[in-house]
Amino acid sequence: MRRRDFFTGAALCGADALLAQAREKAKPLHLKITDLKTFIVNRGGTNGVNYVFVKIYTNQGITGLGEGSVTSKEATMAVAIEEHKRYLVGLDPADIEMHWQAMYRWPRWRGGPILNSAISAVEIALWDILGQALGQPIWKLLGGKARERVQMYVHAGGNSPQAYAQSWLQAKQEGWTGCKAAFITTQGDVIDPVRSVNEGIANLKAVRAAVGDDFRICIDLHGKTTPTMAADFCRRAEEFRPYFVEEATQIEDIEELARLRASTRIPLATGERLFTKYGFAPICQRHLVDYVQPDVVHCGGILEMKKIATIAEAFRIELAPHNPQSEVSTLASLHVDFSTPNFAIQEITHRGNEQYWKDLFYGGGIHYEKGFALPPDRPGLGVDLDEKVAAQRPYKPHTRQQLRFPDGGIADH
Repeated sequence: MRRRDFFTGAALCGADALLAQAREKAKPLHLKITDLKTFIVNRGGTNGVNYVFVKIYTNQGITGLGEGSVTSKEATMAVAIEEHKRYLVGLDPADIEMHWQAMYRWPRWRGGPILNSAISAVEIALWDILGQALGQPIWKLLGGKARERVQMYVHAGGNSPQAYAQSWLQAKQEGWTGCKAAFITTQGDVIDPVRSVNEGIANLKAVRAAVGDDFRICIDLHGKTTPTMAADFCRRAEEFRPYFVEEATQIEDIEELARLRASTRIPLATGERLFTKYGFAPICQRHLVDYVQPDVVHCGGILEMKKIATIAEAFRIELAPHNPQSEVSTLASLHVDFSTPNFAIQEITHRGNEQYWKDLFYGGGIHYEKGFALPPDRPGLGVDLDEKVAAQRPYKPHTRQQLRFPDGGIADH
């Protein structure tokens, strides 16, 4: 047996055992799935993004909430989630591993953002049901706490070095200990290979001077850079000691990431567009990154992210989950974070004080203290969707930024 296969198998066995114990405790409840519904909720504003949620209903009155948001593909996403209804209705929601394998393997066509996000949304909702049925937060069903609090980072930006410095300093003054931004600039919808990198380094320099040496600076190149741009940016950014540089390369060619790894001392991170344990295993085995960044809404769900983290742990790589979505995604991530030994830091785009989320969800929320999240203490996921409020925020098509090079050629985004 190869070393990679051994560690992958060990991860599966440990996670499956935890789920089997929880499922046995839920058997006397005689739970059955009765219905599945999706909700597309608009963020509001000009060209606002949409969030895609699923609710799974049971014969015992327990409902589970999940999320499968994929930016600019929300209508397609909702239909993909609903495809699972004809399989799930009438089955025991506690058989989470069985349902994951069925949804992933039986359709034959596997992978990709739509199919995997649909599975993720359903899987999160099933865990929500199981936790509520047992009266326990999900992290307790995943093995209990591996830490007392979870390190968080927020987003900050600006349109000049001075604006960057001011917004990052404000985040620090609010009590956060880490932030993330792209730093690389665009002029409208144009990205210039030279100017964008130069301005990105100027922004980074201003931020480090403003926040001091200990503040965690996370950089997200978001796949926008060419290999030459990424190498240039990382080489020049080394003196400012970023916590990590994320998605400096595209996902199609793992050797592009290997080349960058060999040319920079900066910690690298990737994973938001990778799916399941199979997408992460070769990157971990080759130690191509310092942080893996699965997104619980896309990678396959809560248990799959736990498996990915376990594979990474075997190679001493840390977990830093991607999370630009809603409170559902944040809570699902936190349940894994609290139960995962090699967790490092968690992304949030919303700082816990927005009325938008307070109106849309009820039942709890997330408690932050001095840049950390405290353990969710409610059974299951921890929140529920207010369907009446969701109906007041209907779907509106959203178009992502469409980047081009100065000569008009299509650029990555």
